[in-house]
Amino acid sequence: MAARVSLRILDLPEQRYSCHGCGDCCRDFSVQLRDDDLERLEAQGWERELGEPVTVEYRGRRYLRQRPDGGCLFLQDDGLCRIHARHGLHEKPLACRVFPFNLAPDARGPQAGLNYACRSVRANQGASLASHDGDLVRTLRQLPEATRPAPPRLAGDLRADAGEVDGVASGIDRWIARTDVPLSTRLDGFAWLARSLGSASFEDVRGSRLRELVDLLVSALPGELDHLPVDEPGRGQRRQLRQAVFARIEDPRFTDDLARPPLSARLDQWRRSARFARGRGRLPGLARGWAAPATFAAIESMPPIRPADDLDDLVARWLRGTLRGGRAWGAGYYGWSIVHGLQALALDVACVGWLARAHAAGLGHEAVGIDSVGEAIGRVDRARGRAVWLGTAAERLRLRYFAADDGLRRLVRSQWSEA
Repeated sequence: MAARVSLRILDLPEQRYSCHGCGDCCRDFSVQLRDDDLERLEAQGWERELGEPVTVEYRGRRYLRQRPDGGCLFLQDDGLCRIHARHGLHEKPLACRVFPFNLAPDARGPQAGLNYACRSVRANQGASLASHDGDLVRTLRQLPEATRPAPPRLAGDLRADAGEVDGVASGIDRWIARTDVPLSTRLDGFAWLARSLGSASFEDVRGSRLRELVDLLVSALPGELDHLPVDEPGRGQRRQLRQAVFARIEDPRFTDDLARPPLSARLDQWRRSARFARGRGRLPGLARGWAAPATFAAIESMPPIRPADDLDDLVARWLRGTLRGGRAWGAGYYGWSIVHGLQALALDVACVGWLARAHAAGLGHEAVGIDSVGEAIGRVDRARGRAVWLGTAAERLRLRYFAADDGLRRLVRSQWSEA
């Protein structure tokens, strides 16, 4: 009998999930392939049958080929997978089988986090997460790298042990979970915690002392925020926010080999990036399938996101799921330290706010509703841990820029309203 593989599934009783066959993950989601995926596809004979390549190369990696509209080459008209229909679930690429779960190790062993790009996850529909244990354990056996402990860095070169990881995650989670505090205040407090931990010196604050530090910071909220007011974001901070948004919604379509994208594609990307940076005039497009507002000014004229019970629940589940599911740092987020991972997640909160306002403006709404927030979370979480450019030194420099003048708090507060 095969040995039981230890796996920690996201411990968030408020969250449920079952696949409802919407096919969204097959219509606009790039699928990176492993060597054994490529071997299965070759054995299945798809290239011979279809008379065209079924994979493409991009930056040294192989992906499932997509149609020009972004849909997977194997997506059928009925919304189901052709590989699944002919050969069964376990013959599909690993990334397809595991989605929307994310398997990555940390100091506590392999973690099964959850991707909120999935519509059913955001809608909180289906069975308990624990009910997926068997399938995930079977999948994990094909990921030997995910079964090896991978302690994330705390800050600098300091490695965090299992207790320290739990201490940070559970401490911040308690703050996000506080329903007696307005969501905007919780988000502001989260940005403050990320900033405060980024300023800490951890050499002598390890083990139980680290947990005590996190608990002390959390216990100071929300009162500490009243003593530390911040101004509206400056022009440069707003510019960097728009560029951060662009980095989270920009991705290639894998219709052909892109070992080196053509010059025209690179120039077009540069032009769109420059227009996001300027933030003036007409918008060069947003996420696929979105109705883009006519101008950047239309987004700026949208009011901040107002609280609502269902909206607050969604945002809290997303943040708590990311923190508790091993997707905020370490192997789940480009190998980044806990400190940098928290700051990147705070920036994601601001990006979600901007995108939700853009989505609502594109629909001609006067206020942001849960549908727009859900779409924004889906687009941001779709890129989390998967868009290699978000794990580069350029993104860390962006976070360093925001850390200099309470930029993260300023940006978060500008997007979310208490009333």
